[in-house]
Amino acid sequence: MQSFRSELETLDNPVVERDIIELEKKIHLYRSGKIDDEKFRSLRLARGVYGQRQPGVQMIRIKIPHGKLSTQQLIRIADISDEYASSTLHATTRQDIQIHYVSLDRTPELWAKLEQDSITLREACGNTVRNITASPIAGIDPKEPFDVSPYAQAMFEYFLRNPVCQEMGRKVKISFSSNEEDSAYSFIHDLGFIPKIKVINDKPKRGFKVLIGGGLGAQPHLAEIAYEFLPEELIIPFTEAVLRVFDRYGERARRHKARLKFLLQEIGLPALMDLVQVEWKALKTKEVYPLESSSPFSGVKAGYVAQPLPLPENHHYPVVKIENPEKYAKWLKTNVFQQKQAGFFGVFVKLTLGNLKSDTARALAEIVKNHAADELRVTINQGYLIKFVRPEALHSLFFELDKIGLAQPGFDSTADITACPGTETCNLGISSSYGIAKELERVIEEEYPELIYNQDIKIKISGCPNSCGQHGIATIGFHGSSLKNGSLVLPALQVLLGGKVEKDGKGRVADKVIKVPSKRGPQVLRVLLADYEANGFEGEYFADYYTRLGENYFYQLLKPLADLKTLEADDYLDWDNENNHSFEVLKAVGECAGVIIDLVATLIYETEEKFSWAEEAYQNGAFADAIYHAYNTLIGGAKALLLTEDIKTTTQIGVLREFDKIFTPRNIFSYGESFENHVLQINQHEPSQEFALQYLGFAIRFLNEIKNFREGQLIESPLTPEGGTLYALSASA
Repeated sequence: MQSFRSELETLDNPVVERDIIELEKKIHLYRSGKIDDEKFRSLRLARGVYGQRQPGVQMIRIKIPHGKLSTQQLIRIADISDEYASSTLHATTRQDIQIHYVSLDRTPELWAKLEQDSITLREACGNTVRNITASPIAGIDPKEPFDVSPYAQAMFEYFLRNPVCQEMGRKVKISFSSNEEDSAYSFIHDLGFIPKIKVINDKPKRGFKVLIGGGLGAQPHLAEIAYEFLPEELIIPFTEAVLRVFDRYGERARRHKARLKFLLQEIGLPALMDLVQVEWKALKTKEVYPLESSSPFSGVKAGYVAQPLPLPENHHYPVVKIENPEKYAKWLKTNVFQQKQAGFFGVFVKLTLGNLKSDTARALAEIVKNHAADELRVTINQGYLIKFVRPEALHSLFFELDKIGLAQPGFDSTADITACPGTETCNLGISSSYGIAKELERVIEEEYPELIYNQDIKIKISGCPNSCGQHGIATIGFHGSSLKNGSLVLPALQVLLGGKVEKDGKGRVADKVIKVPSKRGPQVLRVLLADYEANGFEGEYFADYYTRLGENYFYQLLKPLADLKTLEADDYLDWDNENNHSFEVLKAVGECAGVIIDLVATLIYETEEKFSWAEEAYQNGAFADAIYHAYNTLIGGAKALLLTEDIKTTTQIGVLREFDKIFTPRNIFSYGESFENHVLQINQHEPSQEFALQYLGFAIRFLNEIKNFREGQLIESPLTPEGGTLYALSASA
């Protein structure tokens, strides 16, 4: 413990220190049974701590905004993985880095050490704004109108710990593409931004095309266009307004319906944009200029540099002999490109399944420092990008990367398969994604080596329908599943075809074509490639060939591989099953089998905590934050009392309306004729000190009234398990 406290003392950031100490306290309360499983799950997820498939250990998701990572940060994460985890760094499709097999009790100490190099876990998981992604080549992209990196960084910093987005119904994902080719996939995000320049009054003006309401998962939905052009200073205020609407009107009970895309489908884009406009008056600021450091709401920390300094021209690079000139030529063609900055190259590093051993990560960091700018980018397809490499450094860079196994050609090609960890570590994985991905890469390397040059066919794999491996937009996609053959169950793959990333915010979702036993996945690939070779037109892209021939054609083509009459013993074993264990579908369980708690008391306790945050924000002059914390106090208090009447709501707006139905006619509270109208004053006033004081006064008065009302209820009807105020929660609750 003393070591942990000494780590905190080096941070010089009281907000971060308090966050880490709070996690430590909540772990202690959870261990002693004073916090229920569901509440603790929400708290730890918002701090990047995710329960693994294996009991008693955690996956830690490290938030890397737009994938920007210094070599020192990479070394720090590698050292942390050695000390606390499994010595492997897993790069995700959201440009995070995950480490696995971490003890829950050591997570505060781990976090404190990461923060020494400005690395955070905060809001990497949970019902928050997740890691904000961007095209990895942003800033060096020859086709970009301007560098989107500072905008992504500003967005990250503006919403980190922002009270508007701490306890939403579900996660929100945001992306920034560097140009119209949309390499950050704006069309599958809750909010996607594509840079544009528009001439206004004879002057070029920066802005963004804005996409809203996209998402993959089991029910994919392509984003709709919110704006063809939104000026740069309005993108953060617009995002805040959208989050406020989602927080208030988004689904909270049915998890499978709780994303922004479902709210958009339910009420339509015009109604959603009307609600956004209603929130505008209450925003903390109406304009944010990320590139102007003088702006108090710029969002970009002092000292942030969009582009690192390259090594000087007179830097000495060792003369090396390339032992495999053919591999070097392939690497140059597939992994190296010329930056928009004359005389510099970007170099991609292809990783198998996004995994990097910690000792290799440290070696990579040293190679980068000696050959390029002191920075990397985690790429969206689970690799790394090295920037500002001089042409005279390429020989030596290849030589050094090849020595540590990181000079494989074919970055982002058909041979570069994207895959989530699946059943390797994830509770939700149904069948192995790592195993089939490795086998498909082997098949391509041995049987179709020319596919390292193919940038059209993208293979993506997830362990379940949730699409962490982005199979929903793959040219050839697979997700883990299962099949029954009589009384036996075998691992399966759902085959998806025809997904495509188009230009300027458009895309195509892959069709679910057929389900086959997992061990037949390689044969699926062989059949598809052979048919494409035989029947594809000259120059025809695979997705277009699929569209031309149609879903049923491919169903019939692959149908023989789905025939269960021809199963062999090996088909009942999943990939990576070294012990020949029978396949079974694992149902996710939580850390605790069950706990009896007073939910009403818990909600009131949480409401008091939120009001304390409101008071603190007010004292610090953060009036907009104080108002939103007070709003959450009102929602939480009303929800607690509705629970005493066995009324359950699915949205915050539903809480307000049900409270008016049940309690307003009783005239027992001092807010007047409409609780909803009183609470929704939040979006009718500027967030001034005067209104903050008034709104906090309403919140504390209401909080005291509900506590008194609850005490009266308990005097009349003491808590008993039969009385309905004590509730049993299990991991499935």
